[in-house]
Amino acid sequence: METLAVVLEAPERLVLRPLALTDLGTADVLIDVAWSGISSGTEKLLWSGRMPAFPGMGYPLVPGYESVGRIVDAGAEVRGRIGEWVFVPGANCYQDARGLFGGTAERVILPSARALPVAESLGADGILTALAATAYHAVAGGNPPDLVIGHGIVGRLVARIAVACGAPAPTVWETNPDRRDGDGYAVIDPEHDDRRDYATICDASGAPDILDTAIPRLAKRGEIVLAGFYDRLSFGFPPAFQREARLRISAEFTPADVAATHALVDSGALRLGGLISHVRPATEALDAYPAAFGDPDCLKMVLDWRAA
Repeated sequence: METLAVVLEAPERLVLRPLALTDLGTADVLIDVAWSGISSGTEKLLWSGRMPAFPGMGYPLVPGYESVGRIVDAGAEVRGRIGEWVFVPGANCYQDARGLFGGTAERVILPSARALPVAESLGADGILTALAATAYHAVAGGNPPDLVIGHGIVGRLVARIAVACGAPAPTVWETNPDRRDGDGYAVIDPEHDDRRDYATICDASGAPDILDTAIPRLAKRGEIVLAGFYDRLSFGFPPAFQREARLRISAEFTPADVAATHALVDSGALRLGGLISHVRPATEALDAYPAAFGDPDCLKMVLDWRAA
């Protein structure tokens, strides 16, 4: 069995080509993908070749951990799942490429337990499951933020989830004036903020120098939550020492985060609409990736596989 997949052959060398799939196991499911999102964080690092080395890293690779689609076949142990609409947090099912993270393909095979049910009524917004759960993980892991740095898609979700969970609306910093459209919270130019007593600051910008920016804005014993992905971070020690600053790293989301996020969406407390800015046919992937990473107007790029 084959699939059409986005393949990064090497940094900044992307192709769309068929790949042979591994065999369907007894506890595996086969999914026809409808939409897949392009991550402007992790996938940009893979695209540029700046992704830090870790197990499974290497080229050629299939990127992507933000896909939704329907289970069309399944192994003997999980046949009852055929027909379900699910979220795909990645797949490792290719004979001639690494599955890192493996979800950007026309069809994928993965263990049934990793195929997460999601409401089909969400449509393409279902691809936001991973980002929403990641943002929830950052918010629920400690005190809710009263400042969010960055109003990209993760920053927007962090702010929306904080409000959805009943916390006071945070202030959000954004340097791009075209991205200062708040949704029940204030979005301001950081140059216009004189406050120096934020108890919890959540960084969603991924900027490598963010700690030197954020630490002077903390209250005594304040906490900085890192919700981005960073190659290397450093900071001046004296300001952190004076504030007894704390640092919390928010890692991968868990199934419990996904369930909690879906509960917020189902209750109407959390809205996922208005976050996908661009949708292109999967056949235009070679143009979509550079646009996702370089177009300042692109908040979230999604590939449509339904007519691939």
